[in-house]
Order: sequence, then C-alpha cells, then structure tokens
Amino acid sequence: MKKLIDNCTSPGKDQKSLSIYNNWFKGLENPEIKKGMVQVYTGNGKGKTTAALGQAFRASGHNLKSVIIQFLKGGSYTGEFKAQERLYPYFKIYQFGSPCFINKNSIPQKDIELNREGFKMAWEIATGESDANILVLDEINVAVHLGIISTEELKNLIKNKKSELELILTGRYAAPEIIELADLVTEMKEIKHYYRKNIPSRFGIEK
Repeated sequence: MKKLIDNCTSPGKDQKSLSIYNNWFKGLENPEIKKGMVQVYTGNGKGKTTAALGQAFRASGHNLKSVIIQFLKGGSYTGEFKAQERLYPYFKIYQFGSPCFINKNSIPQKDIELNREGFKMAWEIATGESDANILVLDEINVAVHLGIISTEELKNLIKNKKSELELILTGRYAAPEIIELADLVTEMKEIKHYYRKNIPSRFGIEK
C-alpha cells in the first residue's frame, strides 16, 4: 500500500505519472473481505437496487464474487439480469417472483412460495460453503414488510452469516430491528421524480 501512496503523491519525470495513464494499482494483490459488513439501502427514493448493483459491479473488478437474489421480481427483462453473462463468474442474479407487480393485499400463494425459496437460497449462501464474497438481497425489506419473510428470520440470517461475507439488503420499509443490526444504512429520499409527470420506467434506467 505504501508503494501505491508514493505513486499518488510523488510525481516522476514523466508528466503522466499522476494521470489516468498510470496504473497505480499495478502489482497489488486482489483484495479479500476479512470482515463482512451489513449494508442497508432503504427509503422511498430511486437508487436502492442501483447502489447495490454498483457495489457488486465494483467488486467484480477485483475478482470478488457477488450473488444477487431478487425478491418480488421476475421476468429476466432487466438490464442487470441481461448483463450478468458478461460478468460471469463474478456476478450472478437469481430472481424469485412474478414479472408483474403483486397486490399487497392479496399475495398469490405462488409468489409466497417463490420468495420463500429465494430466502432458503439466501440462507444457504450466507451460512454455508458458498464462495460468494458479497450477497445482495434485493427488495428483501419489502418481502419482510409484506410478511412473506419474517423480521426474525432476517435477523437470524444476519446474525448467523459467515463473518467474511458482505451482506447488502435493499428495499423500502427496512424494519427498525434490521437497521439496528446493520453496519451501514443509507436512506434514499425522494425529492423529485419524473414518475409524477407520468413518465414510465425506461429500459436501461429503471429496468
């Protein structure tokens, strides 16, 4: 790391020594996560899933493996789902849900079963022999809010996860108990959104 710092602070004869052309990270070993944290992205603003995916994308650049389990989502039409084949084996997405929005007042049994299956996979990855470095549970907070997954179940997953696994939880309505257990909590707050002008979601931006 000292070599990296020296390169960043001590210009050489070449005028490009502090430019984008200089590979400051050359020779550094690939990082590993020694202590995995629990991150929560919640709130009513856009950007929760995007932030989690960005974290996974960044990690792939260092050969860290991320598994993204998407609750309440299906259809494989999203940009991230299509992009995963380009980042394999460092980026993998599993979807558990219908391609359409569900009625929170009358959740189909099939959706409940799919999301329960997703949580089972999450538990196995978080506590088992998986080689994943990062586990993203996308929209898990909403699944908990809807009662498909209990708060207690998610708390147990957090408490029993492997110590080196980074766990990222997204979705509105993060339970106070989950926020209390987390190491990092970011709330996305909506100030202004073009949805209110009846502009529909766009491929590559919202989906």
